[in-house]
Amino acid sequence: MDTKEQILDLYYNQHLKQNEIAKIIGKSCPYISKVVKADNRNKQEKETRKKANAENRKVYLQEYFKTYDRPKKDDNSYEQMLAQQKQDAMELSYNNNTLSDYALAKWSSIYHTNSKGNLVIDRKLKVGSDIPKSINMNIKVPTQKYKNRYVYSY
Repeated sequence: MDTKEQILDLYYNQHLKQNEIAKIIGKSCPYISKVVKADNRNKQEKETRKKANAENRKVYLQEYFKTYDRPKKDDNSYEQMLAQQKQDAMELSYNNNTLSDYALAKWSSIYHTNSKGNLVIDRKLKVGSDIPKSINMNIKVPTQKYKNRYVYSY
């Protein structure tokens, strides 16, 4: 049997891949490809293999998604909202006699931003001496770590 005939037999009758044929025959993959493309059955075989691969892929994906278990993401947005509500209630509580500048600015509409990025009270408003006239927003935003920083008492 001729080498070319053997290549065509392995490709069309035994349905082996070109790289598998190259290992069996001991020739290069480009040579195997050249022999296969020269044959007039090539287009039909390509279509047949393409359809078979599509069907195999469809079956594989059906089985895969039947057994695939997506990891559940923890949605803790409700707990975060409750914690924020608790923090805000504590800042605005009547039992708490102190209120940070940041909390005051957050919960009131008397401040506006000036050209430097700081919060300032409109000059037309009359406020008590315990209300800061301006709040420097170029410092770190108060967090739990800086909770009692820049606190004014009522």
